[in-house]
Amino acid sequence: MKRMKALVCCAAAACLAMVLAGCSSQQSYTPPEKSATVSSPAIGKSGTLRVGVNAGSPPLAGSPSSSSKIVDVAAALADQLGLKLEIVDVGTDPEAALKEGKVDVAMGIGSEIEVSFWRSPAYLPKGVALFSTSANATVPTKASSPKIAAQVSSTSSWQVTNEFGQDALVSENDLKSAFAALADGSAQYVAADAVIGMYAAHSGGYDAQIVALMQQPGGYCVGMLEANTELQAAVKYALAALTDGGIVSVIEKKWLGTDIDASSLPLTTGASSAKTDESKTSGDESDGGENAPAAEGDEEGNVESNAGRNAVRPTA
Repeated sequence: MKRMKALVCCAAAACLAMVLAGCSSQQSYTPPEKSATVSSPAIGKSGTLRVGVNAGSPPLAGSPSSSSKIVDVAAALADQLGLKLEIVDVGTDPEAALKEGKVDVAMGIGSEIEVSFWRSPAYLPKGVALFSTSANATVPTKASSPKIAAQVSSTSSWQVTNEFGQDALVSENDLKSAFAALADGSAQYVAADAVIGMYAAHSGGYDAQIVALMQQPGGYCVGMLEANTELQAAVKYALAALTDGGIVSVIEKKWLGTDIDASSLPLTTGASSAKTDESKTSGDESDGGENAPAAEGDEEGNVESNAGRNAVRPTA
């Protein structure tokens, strides 16, 4: 596994503190060092939080040597816990890294997938969303015969055909091309993961906004071993402080141009029907029918060039 040991100060926290303190641009600011709130055996290395990410799923994580949304949140989390940060590339198997003691926590864990370890409350929203550049865009229905661009072979393209039919899909090689189709009028909407799609739009210079969610809103969580109750409590408290204190919002705005409140977004008919179906089943999991979301991580792959590299078409 590739490792990057870094003494990472949370840039978002520093910027926010500078604004609150009224510091001028000529003055440097160093956040005060916090006392560690957890120690061994709750963490494997004294004074350091070892965070596992999937470096192969940009733009959420990216390479260990580069910044990303998850790395920024990890830096803020470590800072809140009074710890240094070490990023570890765990690939697509965070569970093994946790069990083998190679990391203390894993980030970027979807709330909808089945795992054998503990998950925190979500720190970023997750779910297939519909984007539009029109301020007057409404939530489409199948009867309205919309044209929706999506990355080929992705979960988003499957959601489009599943709810709106094959004729609605404008299949593109990547999200960059999908938003280009939206801009030139070839498509009326783009379907993509809410966070990944907003990142693609923002980085591509497209003034797009989310019109609706095509799935029940989920989230990206922090995972750790079930037995590590001390670290669970500390992480849960720290994430709440980062969210309530506006730090996560600062990070979202840095990468996405805005923060996303998934709870305020309307649902398409298919997503609403899935919610009704779930309420009729026992337990917390959906019945895995045709509206069940795919259990996968970075379904869009590299938004710049890799067409559906990590995409897995769910079985209906």
